[in-house]
Amino acid sequence: MSTFSAPKGTYDLIPPDSSVFLAVREAISTPLKRAGYGYIETPGFEAVELFARGVGESTDIVTKEMYTLTTKGGDELALRPEGTASVLRAALEANLHKLGNLPVKLWYSGSYYRYERPQKGRYRHFSQVGAEALGTEDPALDAELIILAFDAYRSLGLRNFRLLLNSLGDKECRPVYRAALQEFLRALDLDEETRRRVEINPLRVLDDKREAVQKQLVGAPMMRDHLCEACKSYHEQVRELLTAAGVAFEDDPKLVRGLDYYTRTTFEFVHDGLGSQSAVGGGGRYDGLSEMIGGPALPSVGWALGVDRTVLALKAEGIELELPAHTDVFAVPLGEEARRALFSLVTELRRQGVATDFAYGGKGLKNAMKSANRSGARFAVVAGERDLAEGTVQLKDLESGEQSAVALDALVDTVRERLSDSPST
Repeated sequence: MSTFSAPKGTYDLIPPDSSVFLAVREAISTPLKRAGYGYIETPGFEAVELFARGVGESTDIVTKEMYTLTTKGGDELALRPEGTASVLRAALEANLHKLGNLPVKLWYSGSYYRYERPQKGRYRHFSQVGAEALGTEDPALDAELIILAFDAYRSLGLRNFRLLLNSLGDKECRPVYRAALQEFLRALDLDEETRRRVEINPLRVLDDKREAVQKQLVGAPMMRDHLCEACKSYHEQVRELLTAAGVAFEDDPKLVRGLDYYTRTTFEFVHDGLGSQSAVGGGGRYDGLSEMIGGPALPSVGWALGVDRTVLALKAEGIELELPAHTDVFAVPLGEEARRALFSLVTELRRQGVATDFAYGGKGLKNAMKSANRSGARFAVVAGERDLAEGTVQLKDLESGEQSAVALDALVDTVRERLSDSPST
């Protein structure tokens, strides 16, 4: 055992659990690939100012949760607490928006970092899959992304999740609502920090989870009552497209999420089996973010889905994913000559697309067969000196127990044929 352990609030992802995480990432990314989203990868750290401007200086993420560092050259950097600002920065830097094919559709996957109080479903290091569609203002694009996330969850077998939906208006109607909300909030009995938030970003107060604050918010003005006609029409189109696609949603007038850059469409997926940390993913439209970080006007929309949270949701519903076998064939050599011959066959099977493992370390037959069974392999290939002298190997079906001699030069084709005929593969 090492004298070191994973830092507080983090985790190591190791087999067999890692297989579930990989399957979840694949399930989330598959609908995106089918919809024309290309993969993007950004650094694990960025300039602090990128997140201060993009995420919002008044947010808990920036004020309390970012991991920051100063380089030897004096640069102020932060481990990325979220993905959207980084992806937009990279797209602008590469001038993807100038290539004449809007929207620019991108998806990504990676680890993110926030200094939070560790608890189940809320870690200081967490994994997400995200998607962004940059450069187009269209309710169909908002609906597309929501539907892709919905379909990803359904493909995993999840059923007990809910979609919450809201509109936060735009630069035309939000200032009027902001003023009305501030007037209401200034009359409440709030602590000093929350009062400062009222002046900087009053919508964030609606997202305050403390019961003492929520009780006072009864009767607070809602954005839906202050939407301009353009925003009302936009939001109704999103709702109609979701309904037509069979995606059920709940209107949540208090949904603002924890980031300052959202405009118009805002949404969150929650799972009732996860307790207080019920959010499994969410996102929205962020038409002004590009300008916030020094870019041109670039209306955009996106989301991030938590891989960790999705895995917890699967456990809450008792869902076990059907994972591909790590090993189809396990080779067991008996003697040095068989070791050389079977190792060559193992290499050829792998090159032919068959997942194959090998009994390393000179194990005896009994221990090697135990390893074969533990590997989950469908077949074992066993060979000793007598087999090789006859130009054969023994192919054993580990499910039925049947064993037969197969010619060495026919083994690869025989294995592939039997695997293709097997109902369990």
